[in-house]
Amino acid sequence: MPPKKKGKKGPKLTKAQKAKLKLEEEQRRLREEEEARIRAEREEQERLERQRRQEIFDMLEAKDSERREGEIGELRSLLEKNYLAVMKYKNDAAQMSKWKKYMQCSDIPDPEVQQDINTFISLWRDDPECGAEVVFKQCNIALQLIEELEMLLREVTDANYIPKYQEVLLHLQDTVYAKILNTSMEILKGASNNIDTETGNMQAVVKGDNITLCLWANLMRKSRFKCLTFKEAGMGFELTKQLATSNIAVRVLHTSYDHLSTLSRMTHMKTTTAPPRLLSVFGEVPPSEVTEQEDEVKEAQEVAQEETQEETQEEQKQQEEPAEEPEQIAAEELPLSRESEEMRTTTYTGTESQLSRASTHAGDGDNQIITQVEVLADDVEPPPEDDVVYGEGVEVVDLRKYTPLGGVFYYELFHLPPQSHHVKGWEIRKMPEAGLKVFQYIPENSNQAEDEEAVSLLVGLSVKLPDTVIFLETPRVGRWDAEGKYWRTDGISDFSYRDHARGEEGEGEGEGGGGGGEEAEEEEEAGGVAKVSFKMDTFYPFVLMQYTYANFPFRSWELRPLGKDSALFSIRGALVDLRITIQVNQCMLQADQEMGLTYLFDKWMSAPDLQQAMLKAGINVFVNEHTDKFVTSCCKDPLREHVAYEQMALFASVCTFSWSKWNAQSGPEHIIVKMCEHQGPKAPPEDLWNLYLVGAQRFQKLEMTETSEVFCDDHHPDSEFHSTFIHMLQDNMSPEGISQTREANFLFVDTVQSLFCATRPLMYC
Repeated sequence: MPPKKKGKKGPKLTKAQKAKLKLEEEQRRLREEEEARIRAEREEQERLERQRRQEIFDMLEAKDSERREGEIGELRSLLEKNYLAVMKYKNDAAQMSKWKKYMQCSDIPDPEVQQDINTFISLWRDDPECGAEVVFKQCNIALQLIEELEMLLREVTDANYIPKYQEVLLHLQDTVYAKILNTSMEILKGASNNIDTETGNMQAVVKGDNITLCLWANLMRKSRFKCLTFKEAGMGFELTKQLATSNIAVRVLHTSYDHLSTLSRMTHMKTTTAPPRLLSVFGEVPPSEVTEQEDEVKEAQEVAQEETQEETQEEQKQQEEPAEEPEQIAAEELPLSRESEEMRTTTYTGTESQLSRASTHAGDGDNQIITQVEVLADDVEPPPEDDVVYGEGVEVVDLRKYTPLGGVFYYELFHLPPQSHHVKGWEIRKMPEAGLKVFQYIPENSNQAEDEEAVSLLVGLSVKLPDTVIFLETPRVGRWDAEGKYWRTDGISDFSYRDHARGEEGEGEGEGGGGGGEEAEEEEEAGGVAKVSFKMDTFYPFVLMQYTYANFPFRSWELRPLGKDSALFSIRGALVDLRITIQVNQCMLQADQEMGLTYLFDKWMSAPDLQQAMLKAGINVFVNEHTDKFVTSCCKDPLREHVAYEQMALFASVCTFSWSKWNAQSGPEHIIVKMCEHQGPKAPPEDLWNLYLVGAQRFQKLEMTETSEVFCDDHHPDSEFHSTFIHMLQDNMSPEGISQTREANFLFVDTVQSLFCATRPLMYC
């Protein structure tokens, strides 16, 4: 048997190599042991640090719990003191206003007294006066009453009054329109006596405080007529050949008010009563009523459930016996309860929510503010998906999303009334059977949609933008649908928008060779007046609209105290930056860029008046119950947000508050506010700022800064926990600053809180 082949063996290790391998193995073992020891030490240190932090946390919580009752009691005292002072001031002001109105012995009726307002409407309707000057003055009185009725509708708490106020409102609006129509009729009846020598037709412009009436009578009926511009009013129109040869009159009526949008909202939007906590944007109710209504709401819900379960059994008893007191409460307060539940989730918007403030007055709990807020937050119901009903298949303007600005333009066509004839010194006129008759314009060959002949059948209109409003974006046009009672965007073509920056030339030629129209356009461009022009298939009232939330969301905000009971509230919007200077209860709007509107900017007015004026002018930084449907928000808890607003307002005379980028990045459970003690027009140094977290059960100063890389809710090592925001702020304030906060005027605190609640910067920045 042959011998086995031996496998090749590697070279044998030398003693030095073996020693080296053994050394490396020993070093590896020692290194692993060292890493394990270090890791164990680090874990032990982390455990000890966590334990230390937990001990500190428990100690701070225990300390906070011990002083919670005192802090909440002090906060409650401050809020109640300011609240009662504000209510007394507002009640006294309301009584004084009524007394002054009574002492004036004015003929203007009280819109709340149905008999007086009905008498006013009846007497005015029967008044034969048709003079433009007199009628326009009467219309101004009616418009004042309409504004008061609209305010009553916003503040009404009893649903039974809503249809009454709405009925009177519609009667007044109809009467105003009818009176202007009679005035137009009277002017057109004398058209032949006021012929323009250049054109042979009649044109007239009558201006009032709130009304601009432009009339044109086609006396010559020449087919070569194309368009006309009313230079005094900045409005013009274009007719077709079919209309140029017809016996017609054109009326272009511009009203600074908008009654058609009000009618559309009343028709298609759900009208609800204002809950007692939300009487108005800047109004409130006594705390005693708040607690009573809370109990009535709960009792009404329980009674309503019992009634539905026992309805079949007690049907005969209800017919024979009078309703018991709980049932009466259910019948009267059930709508209030539904509204209150809905408002707890959706109405913390432009109107000032009183949920958190009510919690400071109701009950006697140690952590009353916190627990009340949490209970309300847990019991809320989801808001309805939609509260607007329109027709299907039409391009309807959503008035929640778009806001008509600058009033309404009525573009109307009428039969020309019979004109007078002069015979041997006598003036002979055929008496019309009724008032002005609408001329129904139906274009010929209207089935042709795209060719040039179909386009020539459209009627055109051009208007300069009203100088009382600002369009932050290119305006949109909406025409009125009288049958559906809403604005529509279809049926409008060839839309163009011009302003002085673009420097575009005018279009078309006007009557009398077109010189008047071209000169007017040259004057407008020279003067920097913007205008829009478009065409429609027939004559409609129309409005110019703007996206309601064009200036949302905010880029930043800041509230900086300027001195005693004075502060500067700055908002950097998406398109426009604004500043509101607050002096006690008066506000003044300012802007970096020139925007005109001398009646609005640099004028002192109350916070409610400023809000209404800004909305009418197209400068919107205020939220409403629909804002969250169209604007991306930070999704913060509304009740926690309100707690921050009311306590920041208490310290607004000393502390500067500002936005923080971490507020939008920290999630819905955290509200982050940047604060420092600083007064004066200059910006505070960066090293003075601190970040604070507004929580449901406690407030704390954060360890991180605005320049940190990631969000962390760890509290600052040198700070403590507090049950209220104001006591948390006091830890980093000087004694002089704390003393000044207690001396702040209650009207200043109320105004600051009102602006916070109306703009909600913590939610939309």
